[in-house]
Amino acid sequence: VYLAAILDLCSRRVVGWAAGTTNDRKLALTALSNAWSARRPAPGLLHHSDRGSTYASADYRAELKRRRARASMSRKGDCWDNAVAESFFATIKGELIDHERYITREAAIASIADYIDNFYNPHRIHSSIGCVSPIEFELRLQSSRLAA
Repeated sequence: VYLAAILDLCSRRVVGWAAGTTNDRKLALTALSNAWSARRPAPGLLHHSDRGSTYASADYRAELKRRRARASMSRKGDCWDNAVAESFFATIKGELIDHERYITREAAIASIADYIDNFYNPHRIHSSIGCVSPIEFELRLQSSRLAA
């Protein structure tokens, strides 16, 4: 099973994801579509990715353009540009996937969904955002904006 995930860099929240049997443009486009449906960002959103063929594909870049998002890609050989995404994948592997033996793909996908929706986003604390969960961070950010 392959996992494509779109993260909000500010809150570290997984805002869209998709899992499937192939790591291709369709998987990445599904994750992007899911993120867009969840967030409905304003035009001009900066979308950062690595230089992988799925994100550099004409289809993916056209979809970003259609949604009026600005594409940003890592520099060649610069692993730090994608540190947040790489950290998420290391975390889900270390906290979930490496400890499981899935009988079916459907079971793996259901487990990943449960982890993201019921643990990672609402409960997993992150030192980079003040030792709170992504959802808690977003709630605090929204409250501070309303108070200002």
